[in-house]
Amino acid sequence: MAEAQTEMSNAVDGDAEVSSREETDFSRDDVFEVLSNQRRRYSIHYLKRRNGDPVAVSELTDWVASWENGKDIDALTHRERKRVRNALRQFHLPKMDEYGFVEYDSQRGIIELTEAASDANFYVDSLTGRDIPWGVYYLGLSALSVVCLLGIWAGVYPFSLVSPLHYCVFVVTALSVSAAGHVYDNYCRMRLGARNRPPEVED
Repeated sequence: MAEAQTEMSNAVDGDAEVSSREETDFSRDDVFEVLSNQRRRYSIHYLKRRNGDPVAVSELTDWVASWENGKDIDALTHRERKRVRNALRQFHLPKMDEYGFVEYDSQRGIIELTEAASDANFYVDSLTGRDIPWGVYYLGLSALSVVCLLGIWAGVYPFSLVSPLHYCVFVVTALSVSAAGHVYDNYCRMRLGARNRPPEVED
């Protein structure tokens, strides 16, 4: 399950934040439309990793097909490459170009991120069966804090062994560590281009 989010320098709209540039503003609908497809997310991720350098369609095809099929590039079959290459050329790259995310030269077979897409941060909230959504985690932490607080207030064992000061230290520490983990998870795991593989691909 993947949910796309973006970060914007000037405005925040609900849960999705979008980063804009001088010439083109990505609307929330545009961002979700482009990032709704896995191949387009993989493409943006790889182009982000190239730091704005132009990339050949064949090179992009290899990496997208590799991540999609869970194989090393050398192990890809001609059919797997062809399927991805045709889809990129005929549909995904023109669509990304239309929405202002890439500049696609179909004659030369070259793609590069636009300045707006290079400056923007795109997040994909990808959850596996072992992951717990941050909202659920914070709900659990809040419930635990309430139980501890009531136990201390009622003087129930073993909460009676904990002083109010120690409880406050526990809550502040737990929130600080959780917030730091949340920021790291967003910026280093779920941000497209932040690591070698896309967020949806298992390491």
